[in-house]
Amino acid sequence: MGFIDAHVHVWTDDTIHYPLARGFKPEDMKPKRFTPDDLFRHAKPAGVERVNLIQMSFYGFDNSYMLDMIGLRKNVFCGTAVIDPNGDAPDRLMGELAKKGVRAFRIYPGLERGIKPNEGKGENWLRAAGYDKMFAAAAKNNQAIGCLINPDALPEVERMCRKYPSAPVAIDHLCRIGADGTIREDDVKALCALAQHKKVLVKLGAFYALGAKKPPYTDLGPLVRKVIGAYGVERCMWESDCPFQVVDHKYADSIELIGKRLDFLSASDKEWLLRRTAETFFFPK
Repeated sequence: MGFIDAHVHVWTDDTIHYPLARGFKPEDMKPKRFTPDDLFRHAKPAGVERVNLIQMSFYGFDNSYMLDMIGLRKNVFCGTAVIDPNGDAPDRLMGELAKKGVRAFRIYPGLERGIKPNEGKGENWLRAAGYDKMFAAAAKNNQAIGCLINPDALPEVERMCRKYPSAPVAIDHLCRIGADGTIREDDVKALCALAQHKKVLVKLGAFYALGAKKPPYTDLGPLVRKVIGAYGVERCMWESDCPFQVVDHKYADSIELIGKRLDFLSASDKEWLLRRTAETFFFPK
């Protein structure tokens, strides 16, 4: 099968070798650990063989644990790092991390001010000068800018896509549409409108946190269909968002929505969503 999970967080309870960032405590780590071995106990039975690792917020801008895991399984993992947009040369750092298997960089509203994910507001959130350097480097290096955002942050992303049309951009978790339980048509239209920028990709996942938030997640089918209709399967990819997917639900619940439960997807569509899109971008030959 050789499926690819486009979005997984890993961390260890070894806080001596991998200390937590300021503002985080061991009790914030729920579950206490989620290592690659923990991941593959869920993923391998589902046919997943490769993974894009996402830097966990517990570690701040220190990507050491993720990079070490990539180094141990170079043909299995690639990474999405988190760096400081206000650093001296974030663009240079992006190039350096490319050599270590980093294919993308996660950003979100408030990152440059030290605000935790999902707590910042989306208005004018990409105005810091460091983001211009990052988008320019993304275009040069063919590395993606991975956006953890709500729909209110889309106008700024659209502005930067116009300014840097060659910069790949990946929208996490279907732009978190329906995170409050309601899938609003205006939000769906806004996400689909971003498809006019041909370097934008969308991750289809975190189903446990969207809409009704109950397996088999078929209430999300119309949303998934509209997004695929706008972007095409070649620019959409499945993600589990583990370990959060497996806290109360099962790994299979997530992958089966794409692989088995949406009758509008052809066999070719499923191949793109579960492997080929992620392979093309995150694991280029």
